[in-house]
Amino acid sequence: MDRILVINPNSTQAVTDGIDRAMEPLRIAGGPAIECVTLKEGPPGIESQAHADSVIGPLSQMVKSRDNDCSAFVIACYSDPGLHVAREVTTKPVLGIAECGIMTAMTMGQRFGVISILKKSIPRHLRYVGQMGVSDRMAGDRAIGLGVVELSDEARTFSRMAEVAAELRDEDGADVLVMGCAGMARYRDRLQRHVGLPVVEPSQAAVSMAIGRSRLGWT
Repeated sequence: MDRILVINPNSTQAVTDGIDRAMEPLRIAGGPAIECVTLKEGPPGIESQAHADSVIGPLSQMVKSRDNDCSAFVIACYSDPGLHVAREVTTKPVLGIAECGIMTAMTMGQRFGVISILKKSIPRHLRYVGQMGVSDRMAGDRAIGLGVVELSDEARTFSRMAEVAAELRDEDGADVLVMGCAGMARYRDRLQRHVGLPVVEPSQAAVSMAIGRSRLGWT
C-alpha cells in the first residue's frame, strides 16, 4: 500500500493530532494511507530560524529510516525545515507545506495573505516568499501574537485569527489566505466561513499534491 508520511517537526502532540484530523477528507478508498507522526527531538514549537535549523538532522534521519515503507513525505511546518536535505536522502517526493500552501493559494486568488503565529516569524516567511520569486503575489503577512502551544486555546486563537484575516482582506487586499502554522489546522473551515475568502490549510495542500504524485507515479 502507498503511504504518505506527514512529519510534524515540533514535539507538541496536539499539533500532530490537529493535522491528523485535517487529513480525514483526504483519506479515500483506494488512495494512499496518510500517517501523521511527531518528531520527538523537535522543540515544542518552531518559532525561530534556530528552531527550524535544529530539526534538520533528526527530520532527515526520519525520512531516511522510513524510505522503504513510504511513497511520499510531507514536512508539516510552515518554515519547511530541512526540505532540501530531506530531498537528498530519498528518491521519493518530499513536500513542504509552506511551498505547497503558497502555490495552492496562487491558483485560488491573485494576492495571498499569510496568517502567522508570531511577529518574529514574518521575516522568515518573507525570505522564503522572496526565494520562491513570488513576492509580487503576496498581499501581506500578519501575526496573531500566539505561540504554537497557545493555539490550543480555541476561543482566543479563533478571535485573533478572525481579526487578522479581516485585516489581510480589508487593509492589504488579500483575496485568498494561507494559514502560516500547521497548528492552526483545526480552524480552517470555521475561518473560511467567517471571513468569506478561500483559506488554505497548507498541510492539506501538501498532502493533496503528494496524493496526486503518488497516484500518478511522479517522483
